[in-house]
Amino acid sequence: MPLLLAGGAVLVVSAIVLLLIAFQPAQSPVPPDRRRPPVQQQNSQLSRFAGAVGRAMDGYLRRHPMRFLDQNALETAGIRISQAEVYLLVGLGGITGLLLGWVLLAPVVGVLLFLLSPAVAHLLVSFRTGRRRRRFDTQLGDTLQLLTGGLRAGHSILRAIDAAATEADSPTSEEMRRIVAETSLGKDLLAALIDTSRRMENEDFAWIAQAIQINREVGGDLAEVLDQVGHTIRERTEIKGHIRALAAEGKFSAYILAALPFGIALILTVVSPGYVDPLFTEPLGWVMLGAAAVMMAIGGLWLRKIIDLRF
Repeated sequence: MPLLLAGGAVLVVSAIVLLLIAFQPAQSPVPPDRRRPPVQQQNSQLSRFAGAVGRAMDGYLRRHPMRFLDQNALETAGIRISQAEVYLLVGLGGITGLLLGWVLLAPVVGVLLFLLSPAVAHLLVSFRTGRRRRRFDTQLGDTLQLLTGGLRAGHSILRAIDAAATEADSPTSEEMRRIVAETSLGKDLLAALIDTSRRMENEDFAWIAQAIQINREVGGDLAEVLDQVGHTIRERTEIKGHIRALAAEGKFSAYILAALPFGIALILTVVSPGYVDPLFTEPLGWVMLGAAAVMMAIGGLWLRKIIDLRF
């Protein structure tokens, strides 16, 4: 019994650590050129070993590219580590879950935790990607003000984007800096702007790109055009806020209903060890688990269809 309690405590602490990692603040909004240089530290034997393993994994991925959690997805999520390092972390997390589940609960639970580690990593990356895109969307009004201010000061559109990259917060500063870098390497400005709108899945930014391109072709006061576009975007943002507030209750209910079976199973496992073992050892239990998984998938898709509003 003490060993079981200790194992439960380890699992709870691990879940808390994962939540803290998922909900940690995003990268500092201070631009890189304003930060203090990092303090150089001597690498330990462990860090050198980890670096060697990471380089070996990186070489393997270069020879055999994989689309799962590729570098583009990590950059969109704002994760500053390589794909190889992510794979190593996922593997270590899966092995840890396998050992804890095998020793403390049941071999089947350990295998299940090992298989779930890539799914958990994908969910964390998707969560950070969605949060970064939402922040980019909320900062779009301020970005337009920076662009129009630079244009009225007499700068070109590319110089105004460069100024916005310096003054804006993350992630807008990073995306604007990427646009400037791509255009400096010879990429067309419209293509760079459209790529940013697709990467951030932001239709409003695509409107800004189209307005800039039309102004480049026919001329006129670009600052005034961007002011009109900004007014439209602010009205759309206000409507989006109302819709999100009305749909928040339904989303929260869906999350609770999806997590309830797993929470009850975990509580029963801790309170009464062996009570749920027939679900994993008996054929009838396997059938019940399969039916429950199918019904939960159907219910989850149904709830998602209800609360996922398109506007």
